[in-house]
Amino acid sequence: MAEAHQAVGFQFTVRPDGVDFKLSQEVIKNIYLSGVTAWKKRAIQFKNGVLAGVYPASPSSWLIVVIAMMSSLYIRIDPSLGMIDAIKDNLPQRSESSPTVQLVLSAILFATGLWLFLIYLLRYTLKVLLSYHGWIFESHGKMSTSTKVWLSLVKMFSGRRPLLYSFQASLPRLPVPSVDDTIHRYLESVRPLLDNDQYNQMEILANDFRDFKAAQLQRYLILKSWWATNYVSDWWEEYIYLRGRSPIMVNSNFYIMDLLYMTPTHRQAARAGNVVHAMLQYRRKLERGEHAPLRALGTVPMCSTQMERMFNTTRIPGIETDIVQHLTDRKHLVVYHKGRFFQVWLYTGGRHLLPSELETQFQRILNDTSEPQPGELKLAALTCPWMPLSQLIHSIVMLSPCCMENVTTGRQKRQAKVSVFSLSTGLTFGSLWFDKSFTLISYPNGKIGINAEHSWADAPIVGHMWEYVLATDCFHLGYTEEGHCKGDVNKGLPLPTRLQWQIPKECQEVIETSYLSAKQIADDVDFHGYLFTDFGKGLIKKCRTSPDAFIQLALQLAQFRDQGVFCLTYESSMTRMFRDGRTETVRSCTSEAVAFVRAMEDADATNAQRLALFRKAADKHQNMYRLAMTGSGIDRHLFCLYIVSKYLGVDSPFLKKVLSEPWKLSTSQTPQQQLNLVDINKFPKYVGAGGGFGPVADDGYGVSYIIVGENLITFHISCKFSCPNTDSYRFGQNIQKAMLDIQGLFKPENDEKVVERRKHIENGKKHI
Repeated sequence: MAEAHQAVGFQFTVRPDGVDFKLSQEVIKNIYLSGVTAWKKRAIQFKNGVLAGVYPASPSSWLIVVIAMMSSLYIRIDPSLGMIDAIKDNLPQRSESSPTVQLVLSAILFATGLWLFLIYLLRYTLKVLLSYHGWIFESHGKMSTSTKVWLSLVKMFSGRRPLLYSFQASLPRLPVPSVDDTIHRYLESVRPLLDNDQYNQMEILANDFRDFKAAQLQRYLILKSWWATNYVSDWWEEYIYLRGRSPIMVNSNFYIMDLLYMTPTHRQAARAGNVVHAMLQYRRKLERGEHAPLRALGTVPMCSTQMERMFNTTRIPGIETDIVQHLTDRKHLVVYHKGRFFQVWLYTGGRHLLPSELETQFQRILNDTSEPQPGELKLAALTCPWMPLSQLIHSIVMLSPCCMENVTTGRQKRQAKVSVFSLSTGLTFGSLWFDKSFTLISYPNGKIGINAEHSWADAPIVGHMWEYVLATDCFHLGYTEEGHCKGDVNKGLPLPTRLQWQIPKECQEVIETSYLSAKQIADDVDFHGYLFTDFGKGLIKKCRTSPDAFIQLALQLAQFRDQGVFCLTYESSMTRMFRDGRTETVRSCTSEAVAFVRAMEDADATNAQRLALFRKAADKHQNMYRLAMTGSGIDRHLFCLYIVSKYLGVDSPFLKKVLSEPWKLSTSQTPQQQLNLVDINKFPKYVGAGGGFGPVADDGYGVSYIIVGENLITFHISCKFSCPNTDSYRFGQNIQKAMLDIQGLFKPENDEKVVERRKHIENGKKHI
């Protein structure tokens, strides 16, 4: 009964002569250590906050300025041009101190002011430098002299050893594009999708908006861009995510999978123990701001704002709009297993639980045979469809649950593997708390994955944490020969505690209704994931083209072959080179892409003609991607103009038309190796499988892809069974054939490998 003794902090007995207390020395020790740890954490946070606050200077530079100022006064040189004397004359209570003290104090105040001014000047100079984006538009591998000089200046003004938030004050604001540029690019983007009459009508609407309504709306956006740190992000979070009333399961949340080729251990509790411990290490560094900021070219910093709400965050439903609640600290996590919710404390004696201790706690949960309470089994189904009643329980589950699944299921051939399906839908439709910032899913075979809520951050942010966790799990923590976590087994920990629920009958009925709605959504999801191993970015780069442009044009070719028509295509691009930046849309279906696809389907076109059209389309796509990254995209500007029009009561048929257009092909590239913690050339099996999301349109596709190393591309494809015209497996086959057909343009027609591969795909003999 060691657990019972550990759980009791003190005992007391009431006697006639008073109260007799018996204190537990172990608990007193743990309380003392917890307090010491808390104060250490506050001290480190304060220190790192100061370091980030004065960056790119350092606190020691203040001392240097003060010493230099005092030295100049000692040799009777006044570098302040009389300002030190002016400060001295205005000091309060001058009569109570000597002239020497007054002079020293005045010199210190002037030196401090000069130091702060120099910091501001350095930051402003760096902000001006970071506002230059000409380097993005230069050809790959070719850097102009001006860009080399600019890069050297950025490095010089960036300081040394920056912390996570060191560059935040130096990042430029997202610029507001001109209305003329946005409308011109919009009309250009829809030209290949409309016939002449439709295009002429759209052109009339656009010109009418530009001539009579846009100027007023644009003025408000410019005013907001001056006042707010980002003129898009807060409205994007509120109106695209938090005010959305459709279910977030499948429609909004996304998933990330485990390592592709290997599993470090097949013991479920052990893998969960290592992974949770690695997450705690990541969270500790995150709270202290000790992670290095991500930087393009190793120099240009990216915004880190989204990382602030990674842990201790939940989305709380409301009637008209939800809110994202972030708490500064939480010391427990909630584990769901077989319909029961358990609370597991993460600290003991002022430190994190060790991996072996976490394994012990998780194994206890797996061994628990108690039954769910009334209404508890499907309780999480409240978060699957939008349901206001789920706000009744938001305060109990405040840290990402570790959902330990032990359910297996057989799905149709054209559906994804069970891991992909469960990561997206919750497998039993009541096991994932979709409102959490993210949920960790642990499987009986040792595999793990993540389901993430989308409003608080975008996929690269979660991916950053995931890469750290997987690398720490495999290369730093490791396992014993038997597959257990390393370290001594501490069986004296308090048992995980069951969360107690009092769910009335009416609420149980709502839970069942939510469950049925969630099941209907989940049953309609058609997932297909496969590995494209014929070639990767290594071969694509040899063709002197962008790997992303290559894949996007392959998707356009596959889409046309699959549906027989072109459609509005969404590709996500990041804008994190700006303060509080999130994403922008690249409209991949261009006139150049359409011309290339039609040439590929034209039997009379020669390979030389097709290749020329491919290069033109690829250059167009790459330029559009660069424009989106540098704040000159189309869709976020039009979205914000629409929000302003709604506030002002300005009716715009043009903006209504733009915002109602369906994205039948929604695509995104998952970033790989943001941290470079693992050399995949040396450890080729330690690569992630990437992740995915549901389709945006009921009759469309969602495609996520990750370019892994030099020779592998992973695709995650989704659509809906309810649409008779879409099929994820068929679309995957079309993508593969399109990739090979485009690659064939760069090789002789009689290349036996290419010809043979095409034959296999056309005959349906290649199954993945």
